Amino acid sequence: MAATGARSGAVLTVSTVTGSAERAATLRHRHPTALAEAMEGFGVAEAAVLHGVPVMEVRAVSNPVGPRDRAAWRIGDALDALTEGFGKLGPVLTGWNPHDS
Repeated sequence: MAATGARSGAVLTVSTVTGSAERAATLRHRHPTALAEAMEGFGVAEAAVLHGVPVMEVRAVSNPVGPRDRAAWRIGDALDALTEGFGKLGPVLTGWNPHDS
């Protein structure tokens, strides 16, 4: 993670986006170490496990959990962070064998 500047941690799997401050506060209270919420990654990870395929999820966060203030979303910054992170991942993963971990 140091090579990319990324943080490693839990991503909550949810069935719908959290759109209220109250729900966001409840999630923070129940899962204080969670970094984000998502819907897609868990399904991909489950499929990978079923097929014995290694999986890694890389995410960039464009907006905080809570009320949907689209004017505050930072999608461009998130895409820039993904581009930078992916650019640094190749050399780190070269020669990496997930079965050695």
